[in-house]
Amino acid sequence: MGKFEFEVVTIAGIEKTGFLDMDLPQVKIVSHPGRAESRSEDLGNGVNLELVAVPRGNFVMGSPNDEEWRNWNGNTFADIRDVNVEGPQHNVVINPFWMSKYPVTQAQWRSVAALPKVKRDLDPEPSNFQGNHHPVESVFWCEAVEFCDRLSQKTGQKYQLPSEAQWEYACRARTTTPFYFGETITTNLSNYRGTDWKFLDKTYPGFYGQGTRGIYRQQTTEVGIFPPNAFGLYDLHANVWEWCLDNWHDNYQEAPTDGSAWVTGGDDSYRIVRGGSWLYFPGICRSATRHKYALNIWHIGIGFRIICCQ
Repeated sequence: MGKFEFEVVTIAGIEKTGFLDMDLPQVKIVSHPGRAESRSEDLGNGVNLELVAVPRGNFVMGSPNDEEWRNWNGNTFADIRDVNVEGPQHNVVINPFWMSKYPVTQAQWRSVAALPKVKRDLDPEPSNFQGNHHPVESVFWCEAVEFCDRLSQKTGQKYQLPSEAQWEYACRARTTTPFYFGETITTNLSNYRGTDWKFLDKTYPGFYGQGTRGIYRQQTTEVGIFPPNAFGLYDLHANVWEWCLDNWHDNYQEAPTDGSAWVTGGDDSYRIVRGGSWLYFPGICRSATRHKYALNIWHIGIGFRIICCQ
């Protein structure tokens, strides 16, 4: 265990420039030093899995009624104004836990896939986009669970997917804005679709709020190349969606308030994914965005990260 230091980046504002403010807006960035506790698991062959201590706390889960793109219904691209997928907002108490600093990488996946089987086989090379330091993707929810089970068996500690509440708390890192970077986001800070996307006769913008359009990389990037949040966690906005433990529920009515996974009721043929991905526009990469995927579905935009509560 030990401390590590990093820079926390915040978008302080958008400045109009040029004659009559006609040039592209300039994003004003400020930063301050951060510090967090970390530890690592040795997976063998020079591969480590770094974990960051997420402190105890409480937060308001979900988004306010006026947050842009909260009306996206978590399933289709229909513009449904009465959907409340990200509400009602509610207070949640979170106990401390460890979370992987990055989404699980392909090197880490390959190492754990070589460990003794617990319940199911694992393909050591499932990903569409190749690279040891790229996030693993194209894995089923049950395969992510098997990864956790194998690592738990190897280490004697309990590893698992985060609950939806733990994920959002870790992502927000005490922020209340749509992104942990602030009111908007840029493709210099995250890997999402920064160009407009036309789909089913509707255009989904490559910018959010007062922000600017950017680039579309059309694939995953290596983990850790963008700034972390105030807890020292990387890549929670975009790159890959991340599996959570919870069953899908259409809203937060009667949701747990203790940070536990909501695995009763709802639709247990679907699980939650969070964070957005390289494929999606920025409005779908917010801290509060929720989406569902079937247990028997994999996708080139879905990966995961893990937690340990010990």
